[in-house]
Amino acid sequence: MNLDQLVDSFEKNFGTKAGTLRFFAPGRVNLIGEHTDYNGGHVFPCALSVGTYIVARRRNDAKLRMLSLNFEAAGMMESDMDKLTYDPAHSWANYPKGVVKIFKDAGFAIETGFDALFYGDIPNASGLSSSASIELATSIMLKTLYGLNIDMVEMVKYSQKSENEFNGVNCGIMDQFACGMGKKDHAVFLNTNTLEYTYVPVKLDGVSIIIANTNKKRGLADSKYNERRSECERALGQLKKVLDITALGDLTEAAFESHAHLIGNDVERKRAKHAVYENRRTIKAVEALNEGNLALFGELMNASHVSLRDDYEVTGAELDTLVEAAWANGAIGARMTGGGFGGCTVNMVPSSSIPVFIEKVGKAYEEKIGYKADFYVVSIGDGAREI
Repeated sequence: MNLDQLVDSFEKNFGTKAGTLRFFAPGRVNLIGEHTDYNGGHVFPCALSVGTYIVARRRNDAKLRMLSLNFEAAGMMESDMDKLTYDPAHSWANYPKGVVKIFKDAGFAIETGFDALFYGDIPNASGLSSSASIELATSIMLKTLYGLNIDMVEMVKYSQKSENEFNGVNCGIMDQFACGMGKKDHAVFLNTNTLEYTYVPVKLDGVSIIIANTNKKRGLADSKYNERRSECERALGQLKKVLDITALGDLTEAAFESHAHLIGNDVERKRAKHAVYENRRTIKAVEALNEGNLALFGELMNASHVSLRDDYEVTGAELDTLVEAAWANGAIGARMTGGGFGGCTVNMVPSSSIPVFIEKVGKAYEEKIGYKADFYVVSIGDGAREI
């Protein structure tokens, strides 16, 4: 669906297109560094060319009226600017509502409501950060419609806060940061403890990034995401009794192994091990990419998946089947990406092998799981913006 069609749809649903502005925020894929962002470690995501579009305009009263073309059957979602509360019946609309409330609570002057039409071309429930994409698109919309003095990093932080506090998902900051701060043809090497970041060119001569979607529906708030975070926090608490650290990301592999006995619970020890080792894998992977060593980058992606499968236990039959089929069919590297328990894998594949790779991996997946996976050859795009 193109922008002209979205504007026409806005006119059809809201009466007139006069005074409308248009906004976009991308989805993201994390190349490596999974479940490290809330553990004070490094991540390496990039923004995608798919994402969330908003056509919007200010109103003269306090009403919020929002419609998603992805969920047209749900109808128009209406709220009052002064009565923004989480409502299960509002499903997707709780994400933009949460951003508005967090902005208002922070003292930004948003005194009137708005009409907004949403459309996303990120596959639903894929783990490519449709929620963060909605949040950053809403943030850019609020900044522009109301002339707010706020920079992108602040919008990233408020978007994360809205998902944590309004929607009850204890996500780290990676998703929002990638959606807001993405840069075309670059990935973001982010220290989630300090928010120091660098843009790293993703030079993949003869290699393509393929996203494979399990098509297993997953809800992050309903998954074991929050449970994993709590397990890591308890493990960190045990280590801090002896070590002067603020996060699991502060540890080297050797330091962890020397003190792992402090974590009395076997499961929590495994969770902490993943957080420490995954952080170090991410640092090594960025070094490998900078050196043009795609083979090593792929090996580290593979090791990441094994750790997520065995130590963090967030994969499952669908993700494991896709990754194992990718390993068997020429992928340079393959791993699950996102929160887990469904969603997507990210694969580095020789560009000349794409059709055969998709055919063989798709066949292996359908034969074992019983339904089809979807495949997307993706490009790396810019972050949230007015368009």
